Amino acid sequence: MILTPIAPDRLPVVLARFADHLGEGSARLVFGRIAQPGGEERAQGTRAALHHAAALRLLTAFGIAARPGSPQQDFSWDGHVLRADTEAYVLLHEAAHFQLAAPERRGRIDFGLGPGPETGNRAAAAAAACLHGLAAEREEAMASLLGILWEVELGQPALASFLDQNWLEGAERPSAANHFRIILAALAAGGFITASGRPLPTRRTNPDQDSALRGPAK
Repeated sequence: MILTPIAPDRLPVVLARFADHLGEGSARLVFGRIAQPGGEERAQGTRAALHHAAALRLLTAFGIAARPGSPQQDFSWDGHVLRADTEAYVLLHEAAHFQLAAPERRGRIDFGLGPGPETGNRAAAAAAACLHGLAAEREEAMASLLGILWEVELGQPALASFLDQNWLEGAERPSAANHFRIILAALAAGGFITASGRPLPTRRTNPDQDSALRGPAK
């Protein structure tokens, strides 16, 4: 949910200000690929169906099983299978969570992070949560950006997710761009993206107690 909606006529100015705060370098180039004209509009109809099919193919490539039904029936991820009847960008976000979760949390409901926005059985997801506080917030931010970068990779409207997930909240201040740089650098350090910001099919292998999501990944 967007915390502070941006009027369509103001969006170009906000995007330009965010880019200016990023300065020169790779982070600005990555942002430029996200902020494509028209990318703020979600796909509809046949185009949305094609995006959904592409997201499912990516899940299959990762070895992530999917089953019919909405996450509101129980969970997005039940520890073994992902609910498939949701938007393409949600599937890509969950694929990013699968990549970033410590091995011991891939077998937990909603990756041990507690209920997500679409979770139906919120009590069970909350009971399964085992990562909290700043560590959970950091992983959520990394999953958000990684999922967005998969949208870019697949030619899907990544800017819509960038807006929905509040990356432009406070864009008039340098802190918003700095947060983007920090999370982008964390993804690169973990081997989840290339130096140019393209997503990789990396799966985390280090446990949570190793901290910072940094350990060896493959």
